[in-house]
Amino acid sequence: SALFCHPYSQFLSLDDLKQVNQSLLSSGMTINEMNVIRKRLEDGKGGRLAATAYPATVVSLVLSDILGDPLDLIASGPTVPDSSTFSDAYQLIQKYKLQKDLPDKVSNMIQMGMDGKLDDTPSENHPVFSTNTDNEKNKRCETVLVGNNELAVTAAAIEAEKRGYHPIVLGTRIEGEAKYVAGMYVAMAQHLVASKEKKAAMAPDAVAAHFTMSPLPVALIGGGETTVTLGSQHGKGGRNQELALAAALQLKSLSLRNVILASAGTDGTDGPTDAAGAVVDGGLVDRMPLSAEEYLQNHNAYNYFCNPNDTGDSNDGSNSPLIMTGPTGTNVADVCVTLVR
Repeated sequence: SALFCHPYSQFLSLDDLKQVNQSLLSSGMTINEMNVIRKRLEDGKGGRLAATAYPATVVSLVLSDILGDPLDLIASGPTVPDSSTFSDAYQLIQKYKLQKDLPDKVSNMIQMGMDGKLDDTPSENHPVFSTNTDNEKNKRCETVLVGNNELAVTAAAIEAEKRGYHPIVLGTRIEGEAKYVAGMYVAMAQHLVASKEKKAAMAPDAVAAHFTMSPLPVALIGGGETTVTLGSQHGKGGRNQELALAAALQLKSLSLRNVILASAGTDGTDGPTDAAGAVVDGGLVDRMPLSAEEYLQNHNAYNYFCNPNDTGDSNDGSNSPLIMTGPTGTNVADVCVTLVR
């Protein structure tokens, strides 16, 4: 949707949209919630593109970067009916206390929409979205989902199996604060390691031994999109890098040395950085010369990972835990793989 951005010309400028986007990204909102607000502020989103093209026929091929693949939220739904309203956008602004962060022009526009002084986005009642026809050829608007997070996660599971791991797919709708989601992944890895140790110790009554998820080696694979709630002061990073740094600390605290976690964005870009994410293990924190706790607290994972690990002999980034793929040309949200041996 960043390539299809035209501010509501009667009221807003591109600078207004940039300020709104910065506020939304640092608010802790989910992508679904962000798009409810974005659709109110742009000319083509929220079904407006299809409405403008009517009565022409519109066919959309969609790559989904949103959990659950809601067509009205992917790229802010330019060619599908919109179920949200100005009132929904206003409630989200109140919920996340963004009143002082948004341009006055945006706040005034939302209020005008609530007062009925501005047309809202087209709903399913618009003729371009009509389904009152028995002939498929007469439909004016058709949307085809061609790729999503489930496909990426499934591909990761197939590759893990080829490499000798037992893949466990945890789902494709994993969300929440990145550092807490990291705790969930590490807890599952710890359970698998404990199961192996209990069996080796011949403790048949141990819960971990009886109710393990799978024999080792295991690849825990999850898809979704976490969030990071930023304070007034913060460093540089992204949700995948923050998740990885939080996981590295927890792996160290649990002395898990046979576990590796990698979390990355499928678009190759994590936050305002050139990294897709990061890969960590239980010994990483001990190898790095900086305070992981301090960098995590300051949401500064990128600069933490940019420092050479291990002995510190490399200054060219070759030892960096950062995953550097470059832009992939697609985006189906994030994938996290945790390998347990």
